[in-house]
Parts: sequence; structure tokens; C-alpha cells
Amino acid sequence: MAGTGSRGRSERRGAGALESEVLAALWATERPLTPAEIQAEIDGDLAYNTVHTILKRLYDKGLVLRDADGRRGAYRPAKNAAELTAEAMHEALDRGPDPIATLQQFVTGLSPEEERALRELLAGGGA
Repeated sequence: MAGTGSRGRSERRGAGALESEVLAALWATERPLTPAEIQAEIDGDLAYNTVHTILKRLYDKGLVLRDADGRRGAYRPAKNAAELTAEAMHEALDRGPDPIATLQQFVTGLSPEEERALRELLAGGGA
């Protein structure tokens, strides 16, 4: 969140952090939200134009869909959080020279609960 630093300077969130906050607000509801609703949800001090710019970037990336609602547009996520995260994981594996080594490193960092869930999924017992 934006705030004031130790020297009184305003701390700014980067575009990636703002995009994540906007997506989180959209994932938290079952209905499309207008830019004003998203603005109120994530930080009332954030400029409306900033929210609109972030929504346009997300739309251009295919991460949100725009629903026509009279004169104002409402937005909804194109993918849920799990789908988007899984896509990012696949892209990360595709970028590296050795996806198996990457998976080995990833698995060694799992919590016992995550490891248990992965074993169940691989055994065919998961969704």
C-alpha cells in the first residue's frame, strides 16, 4: 500500500503491485466491478485515472474482460487466481534450460501440506 516513508516521502507502488491489487479485488467478488468500485476497494486515495490505466493494461494483457454496463464499464477477471498462477509456473518452466531440475528445486521447498497435496494430485486423487 502507498504510504509515507521514514523521511515523509510518499512510497509508490509499482505497476505490478497495482495490477496484483486490482486482480485481487476482482477475484474477491462474483460480479464485475467498475473502476470506481475497484478504486474504493483497494485504496480510496488512489486516483481514478490510475485505476483505469491499470485496468487498461490488464485488459491489453488479456487478464481482465470488460462488460458494457450502460455508459460505464465493469471489469471481471479472465482467469481465476489458480489458473493465472499455474500459467506463470508453466511459463517459468519453459524459460529455464532444465525444467526437471527446476521442478526438483521447487518441490524441495514445499511445505508438508503442499507436498501431501501434490502427491494426492499425482496419484489421481485430486481435482
